Amino acid sequence: MNKTFHLIILSLFVAQSLVLYIVEGMLPVPFIAPGAKLGLANLITVIALYALPRKRDVALILLLRIILSTAFGGGINAFFYSVSGAALSLGSMLVFQKCGKFSLIGVSAAGGIFHNFGQVLVACFIVENMKIMLYLPVLAVAGMGTGILIGITAMVTLKHLQKLPLYKRIQQTC
Repeated sequence: MNKTFHLIILSLFVAQSLVLYIVEGMLPVPFIAPGAKLGLANLITVIALYALPRKRDVALILLLRIILSTAFGGGINAFFYSVSGAALSLGSMLVFQKCGKFSLIGVSAAGGIFHNFGQVLVACFIVENMKIMLYLPVLAVAGMGTGILIGITAMVTLKHLQKLPLYKRIQQTC
């Protein structure tokens, strides 16, 4: 029963992140920075980071979301951009969270910044031009802003989730 419950919880996280990814694709985003997005699917990653005791589960949720979202509407380049951004984002969030000196909002903001850094690195590799790094400060500011918004939303969501009896079961069995 615990394995089934664990699989259901992970599947729900993946499904929620996919829905947010699809919804985000439908939203017109009036950003100054071309290519910048809100990163709504990352809301689920941040919530999972704080709700699930095993961090490898967070990585699995993130990887499955990237694979499925690429299958739904991305190409191989989209996959590489997503994987590199997600790897650096999750890695930085794990370090910042473990450090213990940063709030959930700070951890999420770091994730937003490092996500963009990972994507710019891949862009430099694909177009074989390091001058793309000049765009990083603009994307870093956008990533920090969206990371803060995602962090605030995750904090409010977790506050309400922790009141549910199901949350304690997730903590015990996942």
